[in-house]
Amino acid sequence: MKKSVLNLKNKSVGDIDLEKSVFGIRELPDLIHQYIRFQNAKSRQGSHKTKSRSEVSGRSKKPFSQKGTGNARQGSNKPPNFRGGAVSMGPVNRDHSFSLNKKEKKLALKSALSIKLNEDKLFIIDSFQIKSFKTKELHQDLKNFNYKSALFIYSEEGLDNNFKLASSNLPKVSILNQKGINVKDLITFDKIFFEQKSIAEVTKRLS
Repeated sequence: MKKSVLNLKNKSVGDIDLEKSVFGIRELPDLIHQYIRFQNAKSRQGSHKTKSRSEVSGRSKKPFSQKGTGNARQGSNKPPNFRGGAVSMGPVNRDHSFSLNKKEKKLALKSALSIKLNEDKLFIIDSFQIKSFKTKELHQDLKNFNYKSALFIYSEEGLDNNFKLASSNLPKVSILNQKGINVKDLITFDKIFFEQKSIAEVTKRLS
C-alpha cells in the first residue's frame, strides 16, 4: 500500500509502502469497543471505600435493655440505622481491570489504524524536527492540515525538543511515543501524525 510522506507544511516529499496486514484490515467495531472498555477499566482507581460494622468505632454491647424502653430492640450501636453506624453493602477497594489477550489487542490496534487510513486521517511526516520552539510558527504550519484535534506519534529515537516545546501550548494537540499507541487515542483524536521512522517500529511490533 502506497502512502505519501509529507513535511510539516503538508507538502509531499516522497512515498512509503505500508504493510497491508497492519494498515489494511477490515473494521472490527466490537473488538475496538472491547479494547476501549479494557483501557477505561484499567484506569479506574477503585479506591472507594465505606466502613462495615466491624470497622466503625463503637461498642458491641446492647445500647439499652431488650424490653421496657418502648424502642425497637438493638444489639449494638453499629448498625446502619444508627447515626455514626456502618454503611450497608457499601463499596470496597477493588481492581476494576480485566484481561485482554495479546492477539485481541494487536487486532484492535490494526483495525483502528486501518480505519484512520481509510478515512484519510492518518498522515506520515518525514520528521518532527523544527528550527524554532515558537508555538506560533508551528501552529501556522499545522493549519495546512485543517485538524480538529491531532496526535503526533514519534519514534524510539526521541522527540525533537523544539517540537515538544512548540506543541505543548497548542490546544487539542498531544504527542505520544510509538510504544504507547492505543485504540482510545487513535479513535479519540481527529487526525493522527506518524513520524516516518515510527511507522517501521509500529509495523514490526504489530506484524
